[in-house]
Amino acid sequence: MNLRKYTQFDFFLFFSVILLTIIGISFIYSSGINSEGTLVSNEYIKQIVWAVSGLVLMLIMIVVDYRRYADRTALIFAAALVLLVYTRLFGRYVNGAKSWLGIGEFGIQPSEFMKIVYILFLAYYLDRSQNAKSQFERFVKAGLIMAAPMLLILSQPDLGTASVYVPIFIAMCFVAGIPLRYLGMVLIGGTLTVVFTVLPLWESNIAQVKIPAIQILSNGRLTLIALFSLSIITVIAMIGNNLAKARYYYWIVYGTGLVALALAMSVAASRVLKDYQIMRLIVFLDPNVDPLGSGWNIIQSITAIGSGGPFGVGFLKGTQSHYRFLPQQSTDFIFSILSEEWGFAGGLAVFTLYSTILFRGVVILRKTGNGFGSLIATGITGMFFFHFIVNIGMVMGMMPITGIPLLFLSYGGSSLWTAMIAVGLLMSVNVRRLEG
Repeated sequence: MNLRKYTQFDFFLFFSVILLTIIGISFIYSSGINSEGTLVSNEYIKQIVWAVSGLVLMLIMIVVDYRRYADRTALIFAAALVLLVYTRLFGRYVNGAKSWLGIGEFGIQPSEFMKIVYILFLAYYLDRSQNAKSQFERFVKAGLIMAAPMLLILSQPDLGTASVYVPIFIAMCFVAGIPLRYLGMVLIGGTLTVVFTVLPLWESNIAQVKIPAIQILSNGRLTLIALFSLSIITVIAMIGNNLAKARYYYWIVYGTGLVALALAMSVAASRVLKDYQIMRLIVFLDPNVDPLGSGWNIIQSITAIGSGGPFGVGFLKGTQSHYRFLPQQSTDFIFSILSEEWGFAGGLAVFTLYSTILFRGVVILRKTGNGFGSLIATGITGMFFFHFIVNIGMVMGMMPITGIPLLFLSYGGSSLWTAMIAVGLLMSVNVRRLEG
C-alpha cells in the first residue's frame, strides 16, 4: 500500500473497532471475577491473544488487494464447504452443536469463517452476473450459494450462525439489483415460517386454549389438507397466468405459493428443532413459563440491564455476573454485564461505536467504484448490523436466544478473528475505492 493510500485509511472505523475490542476484554475480565472478588477465569488473557493476532490479520487484509480474491472465490468456497462437511462428521460438540474443530482447549468454529468466504463468493457471482438475461435465474443461483453452507450449519445444529446468512443475502442481492419481488420471497417466506412454527408453541404453552385457526398448524391432517388446497390453487393460477396473461394470476401464484412453502417449512422446522431450541422460542414469548430453566437467562439479563441505571453500579461491581446469575455471561450476554456496570451511558457508548462502524460501512459501499468491492462492503455491513441488532435484542428480551455473539465484545477467538478479517476486507475496499 503506497503512501497515497494512507490518506484514505479509515481511522474512524479502525479506532471504533479497537475501542470496542478493549471494552470487550475489560468486561470479559469482569465476568471472570466471583462474588468474593477473586479472578477465577483466564478468558480475558486468551481474548487479548486473539485480539492482537486478529489485529495482525486485519492489517494483512488491508494491505492485500481484495480484487486478488475474485477469481479464486469459487475454489475457496468449495474448500470451505468441504471443511464444514468434515466438521459435521468429525467435529466436537460445544453447547449442543457439533461445530468445532481443535485439539485440547484450542478450537476453531469453521462456520464463523465461512461467513467471509460466503460474502466473497456471493459478491463475485452477483457482480459477474449483472447482465444476466433472467433475474429470476440469477436469484435462484444466488440462493443456492446461500443454501449450501446454511444447510450444513443447520445440520450441526447451529440455528443462530445459520440465520446470519439470510440478511447478508438479502442486503447483497438488493444492492446487486435483484428485483424486490424475489427478495420478498425470502423475507416474507422466512417470516411466515417463523410465525407458523411459533404459533402452535404459543397455543400449547402460553395460551393453553385450543384456537381453531391454529389447529391447521398443529394438526397433521389439517396441515396436509391446507397444503393440498394451496397447491391446487397455485397450479390453477399458474395455468390461468399462462392462458390469460393477467397480472393478478401472477400474484395469486406468488401469495399462495409462499404460504404453502412456509407451511411446509414450518412442519420441517418443528421436526428438526431440538427441545432446547423450542424452549428458547417459548421463553421468548413469555420467560415466566420456565423462570428457573430456559427463561432464567432472559430474566437475569433484563434484571442486570435494569439495575445499571444511568451510569451503572461501577466497573467490577456488578452482582449479576459476580454471583453467577448470568450463564454464558462472557459470550452471549456480555452486553448485560456492561449495562449493569456502566449503565445507560456505557450502552450508549457501545451503540455509538457500532453506529460508526455501520455508517462507515455504508459510506464505503456507496463510494466504491468497483462492483465486487461494493458488494463485499454490503455483505460485511449487513453481517455486523444483524449481529448487533439480534444480540442486543436477545439480551433485552426482544428477540429469541439464538447464540449470536456481539462481535468485538463477546469472548471467542473464531468470532473475533472473523470480525477483524471482515474489517480488514472493508478497509481494503476503502483504500482502493477510487481505482474501480
